[in-house]
Amino acid sequence: MVRKGVTESFTLDIIQNSLITAAEEIFAVFGRTSKSPVIYEVLDYACGLTDNQGRMIAQANGVPGFLGTLDMAVVQAIKKFGLNGFHNGDIIITNIPYTDGTHLNDVTLIMPIYYRDEIVAFSANKGHWSEVGGMHFGSWTSDSTEIYQEGLQFPTIKLFSKDKPVQEVIDIIRANVRTPTMTLGDMEAQAASLRVGRRRVQELCDKYGGRVVENAMERLIEQGEELMLKRLRELPHGTFMAEDWVDDDGITDNPVQVKAKVEISDQSFTIDLTGSGAQAKGSINSPWVATVSAARTILKAVTDPHMPVTDGSFHPLKIVAPEGTIFNPKPPAPTSTYWEAMAFVTDLVWKALAPVVPDRLTAGHFLSVCATIVGGIDDRSKEPFAIVEPQAGGWGAGKGKDGESGLVCSGDGETYIMSNEVIEVRHPIIVEQYSLNVEDGVSHGEFRGGFGLVKDYRINNSNATFTASFGRSKYPPWGMNGGDGGGPNYFIIYKSGREPFKTRKVAAVELGKGDLIRLKTGRGGAYGNPLDRDPKRVADDVRDGYLTPETAKEKYEVVLPIDLDPDQRRTETTRKSR
Repeated sequence: MVRKGVTESFTLDIIQNSLITAAEEIFAVFGRTSKSPVIYEVLDYACGLTDNQGRMIAQANGVPGFLGTLDMAVVQAIKKFGLNGFHNGDIIITNIPYTDGTHLNDVTLIMPIYYRDEIVAFSANKGHWSEVGGMHFGSWTSDSTEIYQEGLQFPTIKLFSKDKPVQEVIDIIRANVRTPTMTLGDMEAQAASLRVGRRRVQELCDKYGGRVVENAMERLIEQGEELMLKRLRELPHGTFMAEDWVDDDGITDNPVQVKAKVEISDQSFTIDLTGSGAQAKGSINSPWVATVSAARTILKAVTDPHMPVTDGSFHPLKIVAPEGTIFNPKPPAPTSTYWEAMAFVTDLVWKALAPVVPDRLTAGHFLSVCATIVGGIDDRSKEPFAIVEPQAGGWGAGKGKDGESGLVCSGDGETYIMSNEVIEVRHPIIVEQYSLNVEDGVSHGEFRGGFGLVKDYRINNSNATFTASFGRSKYPPWGMNGGDGGGPNYFIIYKSGREPFKTRKVAAVELGKGDLIRLKTGRGGAYGNPLDRDPKRVADDVRDGYLTPETAKEKYEVVLPIDLDPDQRRTETTRKSR
């Protein structure tokens, strides 16, 4: 005979895993039905479920930068409407950075899930809309000075009422965006995926009963907290500090200093950002919600990256970010390129803790999303086109490993760089080069930093505009344990009849047919003394074209017989005596 308690435990486990699967199905449906490559190619979105209080119970793998946004958006919706203010089939839309969002392009939809006339959960997702209006094509921009220039704001309002669209809201969207077919297509895909989440939760309630499903949600939250507290006990305890500089304030060339103090105990993980610069003039500000997301990201990274995302797993996290600073700006501060500051929340904690947990954290990486927009009116179809994407770069080396090359930054996590084939088929653009950025040098160390990338876009259209924000350009990534620092992110614009223009940030630069954009992301920092590098690794780097024999001799004191073929070099390499 099976004991009742054991049976209940098995049932709760099944429900818990079913909820996680439901979140992943919401994610899959949104991606497969969307209109924009930034969704279905890049995966710049996130999906999840909360309980009826807005507490996260399951979130599919998506953008880590959205770890703090879905549940906080649901809480805002509950505050505004109250549980009695919703109806079955309602869908709420919101994108306000200061209360529940990041930048205006990242739009959250929320659906209450009813069972027997009571709300048992909420289905929520957030996706990057390629257009929400604003001063420039693509909406987010590097030259805004107030949020009103960045596009439409949706202040937690109903988009669907009882499963019927609120046509007036949709008409406003259609009238204010440059790509209405793409934008409204993504909106419909979001809404459809939320309905899938509703159906899956209701099926669980039909099978096991509403109260049993709610008990499973509660247990998910409790287990998340228990597991996080266990992981905290495994970390070094004490106070750890780091500081750095953001390249500029978004408008002028003045850098912004950022600081973090991290305190770890058995019961809490506190990140205090006091002392960081005031909110910036330009769009680099990280809204409070984005700051929370970045803090959650590094907490998971340093404790247990594979831990399920629940409200309970973040209970021990405490964040201090004074209002009016770059990490908690007040309206109407612009937030279009919020990642430039947000990324430093993660990186400062990373930098502070890496020396004490070198088996978990590497040297600094290229850090910035290095986001780009290339758009215009296609000569062939007379329709708007837009490429909105992050770029990949070099990651830092760590204890026992070289850095990874060509990965998206920590804030982008599960996103992808756009397929070159998709770019060339769908847009009047030719990708002329896509390679490792070896020409900008190597981060030397016992373990070298990973390489960034070089990507060339040739405009094959009479018109286009280009917007980009590449951080970590003036202040490259940090090295670790005696290793070199990394390399900068930047890009070069080649316009017909003009000198090449090298920079890190532009807004709506006009381009014509034949013009070229060269995107170059930086390498990650190195780990350890270069003289401790295994000579065979040095030989491999020479063989792969990362080093010349002369550099191998100069930096690593490794002599390679240059007259031998590459395979022989690997076995006959020697190090000069020190």
